[in-house]
Amino acid sequence: MEYIGYLASIIIGLSLGLIGGGGSILTIPILVYLFKIDPELATTYSLFIVGVTAFYGGYSHYKLGNLKLKTALYFAIPSIVAILIIREVIFPKIASTLFTIASYAVSKDLLIMIVFAILMISASISMIKKNKTEETIYKTNYTQLSIIGFLVGIVTGFLGAGGGFLIIPALLFFANLPMKQAVGTSLLIIFINSAIGFAGDLYLNTPIDYGFLLTISAMAFVGMFIGILLSKRIDGRKLKPIFGWFVLVMGIYIIIKEVLL
Repeated sequence: MEYIGYLASIIIGLSLGLIGGGGSILTIPILVYLFKIDPELATTYSLFIVGVTAFYGGYSHYKLGNLKLKTALYFAIPSIVAILIIREVIFPKIASTLFTIASYAVSKDLLIMIVFAILMISASISMIKKNKTEETIYKTNYTQLSIIGFLVGIVTGFLGAGGGFLIIPALLFFANLPMKQAVGTSLLIIFINSAIGFAGDLYLNTPIDYGFLLTISAMAFVGMFIGILLSKRIDGRKLKPIFGWFVLVMGIYIIIKEVLL
């Protein structure tokens, strides 16, 4: 299964390179089901893998002129605050076993996977449906952008997800960015969020297998490189519905596996 996991890691970068998000949605299931990593530790690993991959993608888009620094900072700073609150204050205080229903124990790990699956299904629906307002011109609203940044930070802190599938619509609707600039700016925000979250986990002395992380990140880098090359020739919006169906199936599978199997 590990060999399949390494190959699947390429898709993490491919998704980030093409549509500016979705990589973290795949990272957690790959780590948990293909590499048999504990879900809580997988959120830490996901922050590193997605973060370093997004950094490379963000730099590549910067050279292409697809990165808006001011917009990224208005979004990222509130996200950082939320991430630190979740991962350093709230998350460590959540008990391993939350409660018991009859003889069925609901654990923190189960909660992580179920919430993540619900988030995957919600994100997949937004990817699948056609959004005709995506080309509409909106006035930049930095206040709303910062509020959404805080909410995305909560998601990043709890699930180890970069939140690109939430960041892209926010940049399109509230920052008035074209699609390619939204993708590039999203990658910078994902990198900042992921880096802060991972640094916080290091502060808490979370055990890290750096050899494993670097290997997975290298595979994701390959996917990112391919994704950026393809993004110059393919409109990422056309690929979103296909990726959305894949994410939907994955989300349903996680719920079935965690609850019924």
